Amino acid sequence: KKWKKCGEKVVFSNGCFDIIHRGHLEILAHSADLGSKLIIGINSDKSVKNLKGKNRPIINEDSRSILLASLDFIDAVILFSEETPYNLIKTLQPDILAKGGDYSLKSVVGHEIVKENGGEVVLVPFIQGYSSTSIIEKIKKLK
Repeated sequence: KKWKKCGEKVVFSNGCFDIIHRGHLEILAHSADLGSKLIIGINSDKSVKNLKGKNRPIINEDSRSILLASLDFIDAVILFSEETPYNLIKTLQPDILAKGGDYSLKSVVGHEIVKENGGEVVLVPFIQGYSSTSIIEKIKKLK
């Protein structure tokens, strides 16, 4: 609220960010360019396990949070335990909600909250060939 009162344009994006890779960085950097403050929601370890399976996450929530918080273009990192960031988006009321282009506008959780408050939902171009799952599978094949 303070940022918005000061005229900042707040962008929000979220994800598991289990193994941070080029695809994540490209989407996050592009998201940062959409406004003046970028907030990232990160699924907690429990949430990732519920979404991705018993062997995930590979990297724990503290490490994932520190990695993302160390990026200059990210202004805040927030862990959330639910499967979706719906409640977080409802609380934050960002000006822009950004997700990777592998989503459709209507499948982006919280799109209606942002739109109802005069905000915008932006699908950032998705870079094929980069995913935590594909990296994990590649590592498994090396055994």
